[in-house]
Amino acid sequence: MATEQRQPITDRGRLIERQRELDALDAAFRELRGSADGAPRVRRRGMLALTGRAGLGKTALVTEARARAAASGLTVLSGRGGESEQGSAFRVVRQLMQPPLARMDEAQLHAFLGSWYDVVAAVLGLEAREAVPAPDPIGVREGLDWVMTRLTVQQAPVVLLLDDLHWADIESLTWLASFAARVEDLPLLIVVAYRPDELPPEAVGLRALLADHGERPHGLAPLTADGVAQIVRNEIGETAEDRFCKECWLATGGSPFEAVELAIGLAERNLGGTGDDLPTMRALAAAIKGPGLIARLERLGTATVRFAHTAAVLGSPFSPRLAAAIAVLGEQAATEAVRKLRAARILAEGHGPEGELEFVHPLIATTIYQSIGTDFRAGLHDAAAQAVLAAGYDAATAARHLLEVPCDGSTETVECLREAARAYLRAGATEAAGRLLTRALQEPPRPRDRAAILHELACATFLVEPTATVRHLRQALAEPDVDPDLRASVVFRLTQALAHTDQMAEAERVATEEARQAPNPRVKLRMQADQFVWGMFRTDDRDSPARSRTLARLAGKLPGRRLEERYILGLRAWDAVMRGEPRRIALGYAERALRGGMSWTDENRGFEVPASVALVFMYGDRPRRAEELFGTGIAECAAKGWCGSHLALGHTLAGYIRYRRGCLAEAEDLELRGLRIADRVEGAVPAQWFAVGILIQTLLARGRVDDARALADRHHFGETAPNAVIYPDPRTVYAELLLAEGRHTEAAPLLSAVGEWLDGRAWRNPSWCPWQLRLATALAPTAPREAAGHAREAVRRAREFGAASTVGEALHTLAEVTGGPAAVDLYAEAVAHLEQSPAAYELARAQVGHGAALSRAGRVQEAADRLYEGLEGAVHCGAEALAARARGELSAAGLRPLPLRYPQADTLTTQEHRTAELTVRGQPVAVVAKELHLTEQGVRQLLSRVYRKIGTDASGLAEFLDDRPHGMV
Repeated sequence: MATEQRQPITDRGRLIERQRELDALDAAFRELRGSADGAPRVRRRGMLALTGRAGLGKTALVTEARARAAASGLTVLSGRGGESEQGSAFRVVRQLMQPPLARMDEAQLHAFLGSWYDVVAAVLGLEAREAVPAPDPIGVREGLDWVMTRLTVQQAPVVLLLDDLHWADIESLTWLASFAARVEDLPLLIVVAYRPDELPPEAVGLRALLADHGERPHGLAPLTADGVAQIVRNEIGETAEDRFCKECWLATGGSPFEAVELAIGLAERNLGGTGDDLPTMRALAAAIKGPGLIARLERLGTATVRFAHTAAVLGSPFSPRLAAAIAVLGEQAATEAVRKLRAARILAEGHGPEGELEFVHPLIATTIYQSIGTDFRAGLHDAAAQAVLAAGYDAATAARHLLEVPCDGSTETVECLREAARAYLRAGATEAAGRLLTRALQEPPRPRDRAAILHELACATFLVEPTATVRHLRQALAEPDVDPDLRASVVFRLTQALAHTDQMAEAERVATEEARQAPNPRVKLRMQADQFVWGMFRTDDRDSPARSRTLARLAGKLPGRRLEERYILGLRAWDAVMRGEPRRIALGYAERALRGGMSWTDENRGFEVPASVALVFMYGDRPRRAEELFGTGIAECAAKGWCGSHLALGHTLAGYIRYRRGCLAEAEDLELRGLRIADRVEGAVPAQWFAVGILIQTLLARGRVDDARALADRHHFGETAPNAVIYPDPRTVYAELLLAEGRHTEAAPLLSAVGEWLDGRAWRNPSWCPWQLRLATALAPTAPREAAGHAREAVRRAREFGAASTVGEALHTLAEVTGGPAAVDLYAEAVAHLEQSPAAYELARAQVGHGAALSRAGRVQEAADRLYEGLEGAVHCGAEALAARARGELSAAGLRPLPLRYPQADTLTTQEHRTAELTVRGQPVAVVAKELHLTEQGVRQLLSRVYRKIGTDASGLAEFLDDRPHGMV
């Protein structure tokens, strides 16, 4: 019997009856080379699929594809699914990416992966530079996209070969589906082979992608009788009879795998292919798979059978040394077993660098595995788990086997499963971690460990199944004698999960109850902070004034040394903004909260408070400070692979700050980025509400009312009210859209309802929610006296808060609804306040309104100056409709717009810097004007430009000049 491994039967270098598929591969390779050498060719999609049931030659085609790609000078990266390895997260991804990365030393790896290193380290089997929170799955997929894109660019053109895709792990399948949809512009071709009926149900994205490839999926058909005859005659000679060859076809069902194996068996027995050889042929065909294969295996001897069973349990490829250890075979016996199994065409040489072996075909491995008795198979898995750990493999490798072992209360099993789950969480494989932890609970663990494992399981399910998270955490809290720090983490995670499942009231109740019973003062303070957070974000909260009083008393006693105290101070700052207390109070608490630092990615804290503290500066006319804090927070999220709701809200709210500064084009870009992220995160409804509302406001400011309406309709914005507090308030934003469409009568009742809700909570700051200003605008055509009353009350509230931008906007609205000669002075006062603020768009609006009022009053020259200022500001902000209005007012007054100056740069000119310095020293405007040889109006205009450039008002000017050298921002 021959001992050399035989290769697939070919004819003139071609696979039998696979010319169509080979031509498609060749065409795809030519197309790929063309895309890489700069030739002007139109790329087709970057994927080619080979499909069919088991044994139809998919692997042979993939093997041929590898050879042809390499011969064409293409870089080949390959991976293969394994039936027994489907639970090993990112196994196929590692097969693809580890070989090229392994050729790099440590310094090259860090340079190559850059900021993505720690995010993808666990996935790729690298050592992270520092302990980091578990990245979310989206962040990991983004990181893997980066790695594969860089590998492609460096080694272009590249072919990815993925065999047995139906057995790939879910994490790899999910990544492939998202990545493959975006590779059309890369010099990359993905070739996949799979059994269509065996793709896992979780592979929804991949199914959709593969179904959308027109001619590219190539379904393999069984060989014809002529094809099988050709294979048989190539092995035993042209004298094989037609009847004999047809019987071979019937016996193999046209399966290339079975036909090749049968032909080789016939040749080894020197059969000629006559009618007399049919009984032997049928026996050989039966022995290729199923019971016949097992009978053939058993004839090879007990030791060989034991080795084959162990190999089937380990899965392909496997270490023969490890298999021998598990099968309890000496070196000589193991060597003999390998020889027999290779001669019987059951095993073949693997492709790994360590002398690994694999089964000739997955059908053989499956048949042998299924033939092992249930109890004995479980015992082999148990022995395999112990052996791989002893051999230095990681816990995840052992855990795959432990999942197949009956539960027996083993502490060692529980710890191994937990360790493997932690590794999966670090890799962002939350579902795989959840499977292991669920099994650990079934073992069962020691009673004192149950609460911790339930907490770990809840962390694993949080992003994918928040309802299950709530159940696990409630079970953890029900356990006796839970460690206080663990209990605090459990409660925080529970309140988060409840909030994410739209149970804000229950989230607050849980935090309140824990705060009441916590014996540790630190834990109690932390629970109180959580209680305040969820209470503040409840739309149906009826105890807001009392909570604010409690929060104020508590914050007044805290020095802010501990993180728990700083969170309370941060919440106090946010509450002060909502209530409309003087902004110096809010800003003071915000600065105290930040002195010891706040992380945006603390898994047991959340990012709600750090983000709220940053926004205190925005509402307090210090948007540059807010931008700095958001920039730090976004970078922190991105560095740790948090690319879901956190990053969506970060970009969206950063866009909101730009909107408030009047940088409308930049704001729109950031908000669109945040919305795109929120749209692809399952369950990220609050993040979507934030993004849609802020983007609508920005589009309206730019004059694109139709775009804003389309966005609102697409996301059903305005049809329902969320249960969580969103800002800007969605109903107010929707009313702004109605006003822009001229639907004043529909906007008014909506805004009245918002006002009733906010006044009931004592949230009276028009900077946070300008419902009174919008209501005044809505009522002006039909109830001007009532409109003016609302506007005057908003001005009063704005003055109490003290932000120049808010006072200026309120005065602007009062001027609009008042009209007549009195409006001129109100407009002038509005402009004066807005010139002292960083709100460039609101200033431009007020300047245009003031100019129009001056024109109507017959003060044409003054009107021209003001309208030109407003036009310049509108153009710089990107407010097209406002700019058109300014031009229209100039034209109506018989004036021609002057050429616009270049847009303002962020750096201060020497004159602006000198003006700011003199102002900070307390010099009156008249003195500054005399020293700089300017008019007083010129000084005020310079200062206004300074405030807009540096994103602060007069109160932040000294700090700005202290922190930056001359001319720098």
